[in-house]
Amino acid sequence: MKNNKLLIVGTMAFDEIITPTQASGKILGGAGTYIGLAASYATADIGIVSVIGDDFTSEYTSLLTDRGIDLSGVTKVAGQKSFYWKGKYHDNMNKRDTLDTQLNVLADFNPIVPAHYKDASVVMLGNLAPSVQQSVLDQLEPNPKRVVLLDTMNFWMDVALDELLKVIKQVDVITINDEEAMQLSAEHNMVSAAKAIHKLGPAYVIIKKGEHGALLFYKDQPFYAPALPLQQVIDPTGAGDSFAGGLSGYLAAQEQLTAAAIKQGILNGTAAASICVGAMGTEGLVSAEKEQFLAQLQELERLRTVS
Repeated sequence: MKNNKLLIVGTMAFDEIITPTQASGKILGGAGTYIGLAASYATADIGIVSVIGDDFTSEYTSLLTDRGIDLSGVTKVAGQKSFYWKGKYHDNMNKRDTLDTQLNVLADFNPIVPAHYKDASVVMLGNLAPSVQQSVLDQLEPNPKRVVLLDTMNFWMDVALDELLKVIKQVDVITINDEEAMQLSAEHNMVSAAKAIHKLGPAYVIIKKGEHGALLFYKDQPFYAPALPLQQVIDPTGAGDSFAGGLSGYLAAQEQLTAAAIKQGILNGTAAASICVGAMGTEGLVSAEKEQFLAQLQELERLRTVS
């Protein structure tokens, strides 16, 4: 029988976010944090592999452990600071400028997968250097039912394409945005881009289109999931990671990977992302109970149903 273990690899960090209406100050962030919090709405055994500094105190780790997330794969480096990112959004919130990036402990990150997660059924490789993602894959025990998901970005396509392509060859599901899909595939049409990415390895290609939802390409059967129409987007930071968390958490709770499970997982990911963007940083995911998540999911289902 398949276990319901989800292993997440991603940053646990601090962000500083400036939007047209407010500034967050230094707050909890990081891809691993968003993914873990979003995944915790599902019935899954979740563990995170990451690295933090002294400044990542129990005030922050408890926000994750309170959700039942296992942090035994998180290395704390004494005398050093956690990864830090500062960004400013433009008026339309679709574009942002990075004002500061401090790698700190991330510069020498050597991921260590805890023994009890080496057989994980679902592995979510968050947006990190392909060499780190590969190191995690190399530590896993064989599991024929394992599903590997990957998130990446154009930066890694620019500086580590060969390593990235090696990782992509080993994954079942890839989630990237439309610009990244075009860069990775050298195609300008989404259908052509998805076909080219299929040939690189993943059976399922998910192209995120932000406020316009997400497209799934599997064999020759595209699937479209709308985004929830929101009156106000407070902060788009972490929306993609929250999407990945909702998706991977749902898959970890399923018996097997099917197209139907991926489609439902995309809806779960969309619901988590909509909670995320409704508040600054991780605040929405931290405060929203499962009932609120299910209400978002119900609203998405209603959008997709013809009455």
